[in-house]
Amino acid sequence: MPRIATNSIELHYESFGAASAPAILLIMGLGAHLTRWNVELCDALVDRGLRVIRFDNRDCGLSTLCDGLPLPDLGAALRGAPISIVPYTLETMAADAIGLLDALGIERAHLAGASMGAAIAHLMAASYPERTLSLTSIMSSSGNPLLPPPTAAAAMALLAPLPFSRDRASIVADAIARHRPVASPAYPTPLEALQRMFGLEYDRCFYPQGVSRQLGALIANGDRRPLLRRITCPAVVLHGRDDPLIRVAHGEDVAANIVNAEMRVIEGMGHDFPLALTAVFADAICAAAGQAG
Repeated sequence: MPRIATNSIELHYESFGAASAPAILLIMGLGAHLTRWNVELCDALVDRGLRVIRFDNRDCGLSTLCDGLPLPDLGAALRGAPISIVPYTLETMAADAIGLLDALGIERAHLAGASMGAAIAHLMAASYPERTLSLTSIMSSSGNPLLPPPTAAAAMALLAPLPFSRDRASIVADAIARHRPVASPAYPTPLEALQRMFGLEYDRCFYPQGVSRQLGALIANGDRRPLLRRITCPAVVLHGRDDPLIRVAHGEDVAANIVNAEMRVIEGMGHDFPLALTAVFADAICAAAGQAG
């Protein structure tokens, strides 16, 4: 399995397509493995002339797990108190991704991020404009504190404690139960597919401590609107009309703060990656890439 040293850690990555093709870096969200960027989407992007790179963020999957680093006090943070312990930041994770491009010899890349991964992509596009060809921001937020909160069911899906038993069957069942309140109502994923996906993630690496540290980094990052206004590359913002976790107003605020960003709202889409929407995701990414020439 390929791992590359970057920013004092190692990132596990996978590459699809010709090394000479323009690169698209896919950045996944909170605690989510690179496999959430399904192979069908990767193949669709390769068919459209791109080299696709997907990777596990630090503290997730087969990348470096930050054992020994403290855990943030998420309870206090969610009650509105300043987050006191942040072992690393979203800026650190953006630097990780830039380091991955460096190690692969990629001078400039298209960026596509989902949820927290889009927040990382926002930071990359704003802070490393010379490395960014285009940006596709999927189901993410500007960090504006005045935007609507998640539904109660979606918040519970994110923040509920893990089951007492940590065996494979219990964790897979718990992941499916958390998935259902945020899933796309018009594009349900079959139970068998969910069992395979979450089972694979458990087999690759079950590491809830990493989710806590990543969430701490996301909360501490705060309002990104000033950074979004610095982004000058072509940008497409894609969001589900029925996203209960990061409401559609969040995506609209992202688009409103990026110069000339195109907003695409998908009816019936929630906060997940249904296989049925593969062409929709590929179209959005290639629309942004196409504007970059």
